[in-house]
Amino acid sequence: MIGDRSGFLVIDDTALPKKGQHSVGVASQYASSLGKTSNCQSLVSTTLASREVPVMVGLRLFLPETWTEDAERMTRARVPKDRQVALTKPEIAIEEIDRVVASGVRFGCVLADAGYGSSGPFREALSKRGLLWAVGISRRQNVYPPDVALILPVTKSGKRRQYHIPDCAPVSAAVMLEGETWQKITWRRGTKGRLTCRFAARRVRVADGHKHRMLDNRMQCMPGDEVWLVGERRSTGEQKYYVSNLPIDTPLKKLAATIKARWVCEQAHQQLKEELGLDHFEGRSWIGLHRHALMTMIAYAFLQSRRLKAAGRKKKNRRAAAATQHAGHQASHTRPLRATSASAMPSL
Repeated sequence: MIGDRSGFLVIDDTALPKKGQHSVGVASQYASSLGKTSNCQSLVSTTLASREVPVMVGLRLFLPETWTEDAERMTRARVPKDRQVALTKPEIAIEEIDRVVASGVRFGCVLADAGYGSSGPFREALSKRGLLWAVGISRRQNVYPPDVALILPVTKSGKRRQYHIPDCAPVSAAVMLEGETWQKITWRRGTKGRLTCRFAARRVRVADGHKHRMLDNRMQCMPGDEVWLVGERRSTGEQKYYVSNLPIDTPLKKLAATIKARWVCEQAHQQLKEELGLDHFEGRSWIGLHRHALMTMIAYAFLQSRRLKAAGRKKKNRRAAAATQHAGHQASHTRPLRATSASAMPSL
């Protein structure tokens, strides 16, 4: 329906609030959808989106350490043997991306918030797979300028250093963009008007490479690959930061539109819960929860197909009405008739 090279694969997580302690994976944990720490189940979600139309293609339960360290508890909740391992959410996300890619789904860029984007191994895994990505990071994430050089420092005394170090110290993402020009960018029109924020971007190298001990005995991460660092200043005063491996000639407006495309997954999560009852499951087992999630995903995909078909009919009807109106307008103006041969006339 929507898979194409201009589409996005959005990685996020959604929480299912719970009261008790027996539902599989339930624990006191931070829920981004709730904005606080709560007793809940947390599902890593994978959403395919194109032209602002989302379709959920993956929902997989995250198991906290309180579960993975308790084999009896996992057995009681019927967690499969191959899932009884401790995995972080970024690690689960990479497994889900591999599954989606293997199934033949088409997309152009992977999007994720800072909960995933702040993980260096997550970004590295995406790059190794040849994928484009745009992900959130912490404002405190250290970065280097793109022209940082590695030097072999000369010590006045002691053993000669065997490793190269950067010729400048890293600074936080927020500090790196302070002196940049912030532009007002409109990336699309919403139901309440144009969506606009101020953005700034520059090329950097993220400080998430291997660690070296410096002369002052502190540990410092080496610079990684060159990427885009993008800052966003909202009208509320809130500031967000992102990194992306999109090409070096990508304009700022496209960077902003790509980053903001991630929010379509919030719409999918809301509709799955409010319209299809994703958060209404009352069972306790791993199998039961994932079967319930799968049924809501199938129903959601079916509803999206109906919506797209209905939208296509409306668009076709509008084109037909416009053509009829144009023909009537043309007929109201007298024009000299041109002779047409019978063979050139289309047959009915």
